[in-house]
Amino acid sequence: MIRFAAPVIVLLSSLALAAAQTPPATIAPPTPPSKPTVKKAATKPKAAAVKPAEQMNSGPCRLGVISAIGEHYSVQKFGVTIFEAEAKEVPIDWGLDDLVFARVRAATNNDSFIRRIAYPKGAFDPFYHAKAIFIPDPKETLPVIVKGFTANANCDRYLVATTFKTKLPNSNMTLNGIGTYNQGLGSLIRHSHLFANVAITLIDGRSYEQIKRPLTDIGANLATSMRLFEDPITKLDNSLFPDPPETASTNAALRERTRALVLERIDRSLPGYLKEE
Repeated sequence: MIRFAAPVIVLLSSLALAAAQTPPATIAPPTPPSKPTVKKAATKPKAAAVKPAEQMNSGPCRLGVISAIGEHYSVQKFGVTIFEAEAKEVPIDWGLDDLVFARVRAATNNDSFIRRIAYPKGAFDPFYHAKAIFIPDPKETLPVIVKGFTANANCDRYLVATTFKTKLPNSNMTLNGIGTYNQGLGSLIRHSHLFANVAITLIDGRSYEQIKRPLTDIGANLATSMRLFEDPITKLDNSLFPDPPETASTNAALRERTRALVLERIDRSLPGYLKEE
């Protein structure tokens, strides 16, 4: 009996020793709960800054300035008879309309209540290419044309600059708008001049009736008609006359001389139209 118990005791001792040497199972710590993702609120777009020009246009308008003089340049050549006349209109971009607005602002000490009014392309075509001959068509008049694109401008008055046709003194030749002409006999005895036929029209912003200024520049016109010598501002050297006419738009000297003449014509007329009554 003792011999049987000894092996059993040895076996149990071995099992107990093996259990003691086996490391206990490692228990992983609990995973902390993940934090919920917080979405950032969408940032609102910043309001666009208002440009100074837009601020000026948003206020009251005492005078709206509309200029339609600077799209074409007339190049004309005359001989002895009317049958020798040649004329062509050349597209230009010389800033003549900008010049009109700048002179109005300067003459009014940069009045903030004066606004430049834009107009659709071709708006003045009915005025410059009128179809009516004997009975005027209201649709071709300046007040109706201006009313058509100033519905939201709300200006007290509108000052409109346009060009016109006139006769060359002591001849039957017609000078159209702003440009230059060359006149003479053959190719030897010739002379060249600049011309700027610029008209100012004042229109009431409520009734759209034309405001008359009959004596505006009568003094300046009288002085011009009584001039004994040729006006140096209009005389042009023959070498500056554009030949062919298409070269006019890239002639820098011709551009500056023309701008100076337009400036003189505008400054001569403006005072009478800008005065309040």
